[in-house]
Amino acid sequence: MSVPPFVLISGPEQVLAERALASALEAVREEDPDVEVVRLEGAAYEPGALQVHTSPSLFGGRKAVVVRDLDEGNDALIEDLVAIVQQGSDAVVIVTHKSGNRGKKALDALKKAKARVIDAPAIKSDRDKTSFVTHEFRSKGRNVAPDAVRALLEAVGKDLRELAQACQQLVDDTTGVIDAATVERYHGGKVEATGFRVADAAVAGDAAEALRLLRHALATGLDPVPIVAVLAGQLRQIARVASAGRGRSADLAKQLGMAPWQIDRARAAARGWDGDRLGRAIQAVAAADFDVKGGGRDPVYAVERAILEITRQRAGGADVA
Repeated sequence: MSVPPFVLISGPEQVLAERALASALEAVREEDPDVEVVRLEGAAYEPGALQVHTSPSLFGGRKAVVVRDLDEGNDALIEDLVAIVQQGSDAVVIVTHKSGNRGKKALDALKKAKARVIDAPAIKSDRDKTSFVTHEFRSKGRNVAPDAVRALLEAVGKDLRELAQACQQLVDDTTGVIDAATVERYHGGKVEATGFRVADAAVAGDAAEALRLLRHALATGLDPVPIVAVLAGQLRQIARVASAGRGRSADLAKQLGMAPWQIDRARAAARGWDGDRLGRAIQAVAAADFDVKGGGRDPVYAVERAILEITRQRAGGADVA
């Protein structure tokens, strides 16, 4: 597919925006391997630069001018870009714009000129991240088990760039179907993975196992703060799913911005809990969060106390041995 004179990459997700930019430039180079690429930063734009760089070269040859972060550009950039769009350009002009109304006049001009628009929408919800990871593997011709997607999200965290890098590592270093055991082998020692195992045991009421996992994590140098964050996240998910009522996992996942497997896990974990005891467990974790962030003298004791309170509430509020 030939590249049009104007391309707009619109949206805040930088991983997707960078990929779209790389893909557009690759397409231009396929048409002309000797294309000259000029990069202009919106925040540092100097008046007239676009006219200079989009003008035909004395030596011939094609140009591609990349205007990064139009949303950070000054008035001169916006006016120059509008003028270039209206008069037409021999060069390919690729514009990125993260979000907001800044540069709207230029955006409207680009769209009126039928620029190719590539969206880079924010990927925030767990449901979106699940879809992103699944697509990462499928786009590279690899099959991934649903429990492996869950394990990777729990192990690596929610940063899209880190997720993309982790997916690429698994593609490069493994063969066959990627399952949870594969993810565990490469990423099982990460703090997020350890935190989830601690939380799973605590929410299930297994105080001994939760404390064992916690002490192992701390012995390997992990900080209590993210472990408390995972405990809080697990309990909040259970509360949200329990209060959402009945319905198909897929429907609730869409409604709550979660992945279907998270709905299923939260529903399973919610058995044995009621609203009052769940509320007291959440309060215990909130207190631990305050303590581990400097409000208490002993962060380790604060986490242990929260785990014991969670398991006590899970057992119905009775004392836990």
